Amino acid sequence: PASVVEPLVEQVPEVALAPLPALRLADGLTPPTNRWFSGLVFGDEPQPVFPLPLAFSIDDTSFGAGLPQIVTSATNIIGSSQQDVNVEVANAASTVVSAYDVASVTLETHDGDGAPLGRTTVAEGSPFVTHLAAADETLTTSVPFTGSGDVAVADTTTGRWGLRLHGATLQGDTLSLSEGDAVVLFPVPAHVEPDALAEHAVPLTGTSVSYSVGADEVTTELTYDTAGGTPAYGVLPHQASATGDDCDLGSFPTVYGTLTLCPGSTLAWSAPRQQAAAALDLSSLTDGDRAELAKQVQADIDNLPDPPADTYFGGKWAYRTAQLLQIARQVGADDAADQARARLTELLQQWTQVDGCAERSAFCFGYDPHWKGIVGQTAAFGSELFNDHHFHYGYFLYAAAALTADQPSLVKELKPVMTLLAADIASGSDTGLTPQWRPFDVYASHSWAAGTGEFADGNNQESSSEAVTAWAGLQLWAKVAGDKDLERQAVWMMSAEAQAATTYWTDFDTSDPVYDGFDHGAMGINWGGKRDYATWFSPEPSAILGIQLIPMSPSSSYLAGDPERIRANVDEAGTGPLGDYALMYAGLAGTVDAEAALKAARALPDDAIDQGNSRSYLLAYLMTAAASG
Repeated sequence: PASVVEPLVEQVPEVALAPLPALRLADGLTPPTNRWFSGLVFGDEPQPVFPLPLAFSIDDTSFGAGLPQIVTSATNIIGSSQQDVNVEVANAASTVVSAYDVASVTLETHDGDGAPLGRTTVAEGSPFVTHLAAADETLTTSVPFTGSGDVAVADTTTGRWGLRLHGATLQGDTLSLSEGDAVVLFPVPAHVEPDALAEHAVPLTGTSVSYSVGADEVTTELTYDTAGGTPAYGVLPHQASATGDDCDLGSFPTVYGTLTLCPGSTLAWSAPRQQAAAALDLSSLTDGDRAELAKQVQADIDNLPDPPADTYFGGKWAYRTAQLLQIARQVGADDAADQARARLTELLQQWTQVDGCAERSAFCFGYDPHWKGIVGQTAAFGSELFNDHHFHYGYFLYAAAALTADQPSLVKELKPVMTLLAADIASGSDTGLTPQWRPFDVYASHSWAAGTGEFADGNNQESSSEAVTAWAGLQLWAKVAGDKDLERQAVWMMSAEAQAATTYWTDFDTSDPVYDGFDHGAMGINWGGKRDYATWFSPEPSAILGIQLIPMSPSSSYLAGDPERIRANVDEAGTGPLGDYALMYAGLAGTVDAEAALKAARALPDDAIDQGNSRSYLLAYLMTAAASG
């Protein structure tokens, strides 16, 4: 909450590593980085965004929506972003984002004097585009609508669209609205009568969310708020538990699979509960395995390189060292454990020095008052633009939790800056200093990695596994810090992200028609409007799978599933970059697989082990997997 964040922000130095891009954002709103709609806000020109099942775009004087046409190839699933219907606002001069919440965004169109003309609202999972007149207003549609009463239809090149009038009047392509009138635009599913969906085309005013955490599952309830009447919502594959007999309003194809329309105000779905673990449980290992690990962990700690100064590789160094510490303690290598603890303590004390950035230009965090968040002084992968913060900070939170489990007296010292890292990526509300759940998308159940999202295909996320690791680290840190509310929230976020990770990255349902013609069992990068068998850094199959596995933390059991699918994914990946993680993933397929992977791991060259991994952890993970069968 703000009462916690504000005094901490006042203690850390201000930093300004990168200027904010041009903003189409109303005064007083926190810059919405890492959102599905960030492309509407940042940059010289607004970009299309994808509130599925729609594509939506704006310019200064108009807005438009389309139903993405899906094209699947061997390596891509791509949805178009055309405007099936464009709506021109008479006398408009500019458009800005005037409000947003967990799943919706509202844009306000102004005349040349800056007075509001109308407000347009779209939401993820909603097939409706709501436009509410803030003054007497004339709209012109790119296609003529015809009909009687308050429902009209138009035929476009991609199918039929409907329009429901709430006080407005229609003549051909011209809509006349008085202040307070509204129109709701929507695509009509195949084999569905327009009136069936028009009944639910009521003005949308926003969205809200609640969640619960049970013993075996977490539940998310996303509510679509309206000005009156019952709306409809779309159910994606990861929300399959929400479909029922009344979901009879049709369906749309999307790049993520079939979206089924259901009547109602609240979309509720569940995900298996995931429990974070700070360390592997090595209690079942043989004396021989423990002796091997004791020798190896000493070697790995003796050969620790100097820690990097940036927040990504620096966070990975801390996480890796924390795992070495945990292994050393469990196998009785106390000298090695003490060495690892000393190195890790020194590093985290440096990173968590509250005024560190006032004294040095690296190994410290500060607050950027323009972007509204915490940044490391040494940038990596666009972290100064607020790219990837959950990836980076998740490693720090994980490492701090593991270290303080071994040395509880450090909690108080590390807590101020670790609390700020948690607030940057996971504040449960918009504090005015940090946004609510910066990267986490409630409807999609996963995070977005690009800060400004200035892409024609929407925002994107590559490493689903590092996102899960972020919320696992958050959960572990919240526990040692004694923050039960944050711990509960982190369980929900981790569970939701893990479900999305398997549903859309590593174990998607290839029987869905969207995958017809797609030749791979894992996905590399998911965007708002497309999906790629690729990575940002390597075309190698091992990298495409490996970036969905890294760092194979002690909390990675969610990746277990169909052994045959795991084997197929590993076979396709082959050897190459991040292949050490593919070996660990292979161990989740069964005892025999784990034993074979363990043999291969022992022979793996040192330069084939990732910086966030170690031979000790690689062996320990596979020994545990082999012993568990």
